[in-house]
Amino acid sequence: MTALPALINHLDELLDPTRWCDYCPNGLQVPGPVDVQHVVTGVSAHAELFERAAAAGADLLLVHHGLFWKGEPLGIDDVGRRRLALLFENDMALAAYHLPLDAHLVHGNNARLAAALGATSWEPAFCHGGAPIGVIASFGAAAISAEELLARVRAATLRSDVLAFLDGPEHIRSIGICSGAGADDLPAAVSLGLDAFLTGEPAERCMAIAREGAIHFVAAGHHATERLGVQRLGELLAAEFGVEHQFIEVPNPI
Repeated sequence: MTALPALINHLDELLDPTRWCDYCPNGLQVPGPVDVQHVVTGVSAHAELFERAAAAGADLLLVHHGLFWKGEPLGIDDVGRRRLALLFENDMALAAYHLPLDAHLVHGNNARLAAALGATSWEPAFCHGGAPIGVIASFGAAAISAEELLARVRAATLRSDVLAFLDGPEHIRSIGICSGAGADDLPAAVSLGLDAFLTGEPAERCMAIAREGAIHFVAAGHHATERLGVQRLGELLAAEFGVEHQFIEVPNPI
């Protein structure tokens, strides 16, 4: 077993949440047991994930999307009460890392997507909350086709139904990646002269921007593009502290 504060301190040092003015609190959101043996990771904090984590015997639930967000009512409604009750009754702690987990250049969502797509290198790009959270990735001399890009996106995200507007060049050497709700970064990708742009959720305007900007646009799902980072965090905790780790997938088509 490992003390809960040791795990959280390790994650805080790794991800450095102080760099961002985020939409939510990063780090420990709900305390739990003093010691942790079993860590469950998942994309978003909600009742089904909590129930399945409790059944798996989790001491710590680590997610990308936590419980508390700016702009939401400060009071606890019935949905919030049920979620908190599941954590309290099963003595599970909850920790969440949002923008810092998107941004990490080794373990973050966008870096893991770049690696899964076969990029040879990537660098930070697309600022949100005061610092970059996405990446610009390069395929180097080994340019790929649009069809190959789609095949790699489908494999990386486990989604067969990705949305794509294939209006870019025949040979793709560069791609901007901003997971989740990153559609607003498409104009920046056009301005940077990138060949393609990958995000999670599309916006209505993206089709016209992609066509007029001569760039390939791919939207593979908010959830699907943000699965890899939190899994990596669980693997790191298992390797560093010897805790058990299990990723629980609660499918979400959005």
